[in-house]
Amino acid sequence: MSTVNEKIAGQIQQIATQLLESKEVALFLGYTQGTVPGAMQPFVARDVEDAKRLSWSSFCVVNLANYLPGLLRSLEPPRRPNEPPPEGPLPKVGVVATGCWSRNMVVQIQENQIDRERVVIVGVPSRGMVDRRKLQESVGQREITSIQEDDNSLLIRGNGFEKVINRWDVIRDNCQTCVHPDPVIYDRLVGSLSGDRNIPDRFRQVEEIEALSVEERWNWFQEEISSCIRCYACRNVCPLCYCPTCFVDDSRPQWVGKSKEQVDTALFHIVRAYHCAGRCTDCGSCESVCPMGIKMRLFTRKLQKDCLELFDFEPGLDPDIPLPLTTYSTSDPEDFILTQIRKGDEK
Repeated sequence: MSTVNEKIAGQIQQIATQLLESKEVALFLGYTQGTVPGAMQPFVARDVEDAKRLSWSSFCVVNLANYLPGLLRSLEPPRRPNEPPPEGPLPKVGVVATGCWSRNMVVQIQENQIDRERVVIVGVPSRGMVDRRKLQESVGQREITSIQEDDNSLLIRGNGFEKVINRWDVIRDNCQTCVHPDPVIYDRLVGSLSGDRNIPDRFRQVEEIEALSVEERWNWFQEEISSCIRCYACRNVCPLCYCPTCFVDDSRPQWVGKSKEQVDTALFHIVRAYHCAGRCTDCGSCESVCPMGIKMRLFTRKLQKDCLELFDFEPGLDPDIPLPLTTYSTSDPEDFILTQIRKGDEK
């Protein structure tokens, strides 16, 4: 009997084949098997034969929305930066999207990075993706040579060992606290929508840090980023980082140094997080690709919590609702504006 993921993979292959055969799309963006166990790599199918290589598993962790703007531009005729896009219909791209990925696509549409009419979205309700670090910890950091995935368990094999692991025990933190697993926008749907999840303590990790003193929070932050090697993998994998020139690469003026000095590293992470405020869907890609295991998702998670509390807003749920930091309302909260009256100035 086929597993859930095998059925999903088969349906994705079928849909991609139909879209490519009919020329409805020029490219189809999905996943194929990686070169090591438990790794899936983004893959662009350009024809029907390529579509047979498309796959799906609980290891599809890199957000495909990150590749969409570049793929769409690659199908356009060359033009100068200030020239308008060409008139007439342009080639389309098909793409697989879970809940958080589809919400990132909504943000990209709102920020004019992609054209909704040029994207055929194949929605896949998410069952949660596996955290490879949790998986490695569960087998004592031993080398894994094969992974066999069932609907609710993982059979892990290595040199001299074999272990069955409950799938949910190694699901990524962001998936365990995700309340919107279903795709928000889609043209084709694989499987059935599961509906929003009720998670009362979804911000528990953030609240634990908020409960610390100012000094303790700063010490936690400094300790968390102390291993950062400034590889910028978190920035490169983020579907929201599409500025023509990143602030870390700007030299006139130079906002932040390139060294691993404590101040430079802290500034990079703080500014990067604030650039995602009101836009981040907590897809967790940044944390998944970090070679040092920095829990940087908590930085943007804190800002996500603030936006929800201050503006009752979560990004990507409705294309017609503007992002909170791109608009202004007279009813916006102003608690962050502080006025300190000096002694003697009471009058």
